[in-house]
Amino acid sequence: MPANKKLLILPGDGIGPEVMREVRRIIDWMDRKRSVTFEVTEGLVGGAALDATGSPCPDETVAAATQADAVLFGSVGGPKWDSLPFDKRPELGILRLRKDLQLFANLRPAVVLDPLVEASSLRAELVRGLDIMIVRETTGGIYFGEPRGIHLNEHGKRVGIDTEIYSEDEIARVARVAFDLARKRRNKVTSVEKANVMQSGRLWRAVVGEVGKAEYADVELEHMYADNCAMQLASRPKQFDVVLGGNLFGDVLSDLAAALTGSLGMLPSATIGAVQPDGRRHALYEPIHGSAPDIAGRGIANPCAQILSFAMLLRLSFGMEEDAALIEQSVEKVLAGGLRTADIMAPGMARVGTTVMGEAVLRELEKLSA
Repeated sequence: MPANKKLLILPGDGIGPEVMREVRRIIDWMDRKRSVTFEVTEGLVGGAALDATGSPCPDETVAAATQADAVLFGSVGGPKWDSLPFDKRPELGILRLRKDLQLFANLRPAVVLDPLVEASSLRAELVRGLDIMIVRETTGGIYFGEPRGIHLNEHGKRVGIDTEIYSEDEIARVARVAFDLARKRRNKVTSVEKANVMQSGRLWRAVVGEVGKAEYADVELEHMYADNCAMQLASRPKQFDVVLGGNLFGDVLSDLAAALTGSLGMLPSATIGAVQPDGRRHALYEPIHGSAPDIAGRGIANPCAQILSFAMLLRLSFGMEEDAALIEQSVEKVLAGGLRTADIMAPGMARVGTTVMGEAVLRELEKLSA
């Protein structure tokens, strides 16, 4: 069967190559068992790219990402590269990919699987069935605004400056991503800002409201101050469906929502760009857990977040809902059967390593697809 999906895999550093191997096994299984074949290219990023090319994201990687239908990213960084100058940091690899591919919307689901309900810091009744999607704008706001920096004032004292700035076009395009996602979920968007004290927040609220009224009248829209949203996430999280925020507030709230699940090693994410004239959309998928250099090479890393990132890729980039759901169900069944990696270990469960967890997911895929 000819390859019909171009996929770039960037394992990166730390546990990235270990957990990515388990995804490659699922891809191989899909090539044999499902009606899809992937054209897989593997590239270098992060510390691995620095060691080989002197750059955390060489031009060859960017070119391959531009040609791919989707990018599956592992992790970058580690103590080996901590002493390098800022412009050589491994983390700059993913920042360049986001910039060059114009990936402006980060999607981070916070889902509590039934077998992991007790892992949350909140009571079970508050998080059972929790399924939230945080949509964060990633190329604007206070992380990129000018002026910025540290300088001396007239008294010789240091002053730090960061500028929160958004244009209405930046706000509108990420708002459309949130509304489109809500239409496929429970049809509700909660837009967060600080319109009570920030001019950029006033504009954010106005533009999101205009886009909602003009283009998504069928989707429920509520506006909420970011601090109140944080409190509500920690007290009544199931009221939310899609939460939309700028770079700063989206960053904070997505980490808070992830912590509610109690299982950071289980959570995927995506960062997507605009739909292009040919219908394609650049997108990069990655687990949120990072490179975990302290456990790299020990075979104990949890591959589930990387596997679930691949499922997210199938759903959002390729429209393969059935296959994505099959992978997600397989992961949940493995957990329901009592297998746990070290990061999610609980009393009475069976502790396993990376390879065994990946094999268990494959077995469940075989059963569910039979």
